[in-house]
Amino acid sequence: QVQLVESGGGLVQPGESLRLDCVASGLVFSLYRMGWYRQVPGKEREFIADINSGGIINYADSVKGRFTISRDNAKRLVSLQMNGLKPEDTAEYYCNAAGVLREWGDYWGQGTQVTVAS
Repeated sequence: QVQLVESGGGLVQPGESLRLDCVASGLVFSLYRMGWYRQVPGKEREFIADINSGGIINYADSVKGRFTISRDNAKRLVSLQMNGLKPEDTAEYYCNAAGVLREWGDYWGQGTQVTVAS
């Protein structure tokens, strides 16, 4: 059974930082591209960043230069360091594991709330 467990969300003020972690179990971690997405009520889920096991990274333009994604294959961990947070970063953040091959599946965590407000 695949599980992705996120942690690290919370309430911060604009300009502050947060780090989100996601620990995976039940899958061969190195065979999955790991990513972070976010969703605001009433809107579609939005891509933030992803990283494959070789370290190739993609970022959404909205977070480039502020957010940093990383992974530790030994710990089955993917992290998102978020600096310079803005109110528009407020959302539910989700961890995603996408198999290199489609038949390996696509999995989501339960989400963690990030709120940026004064």
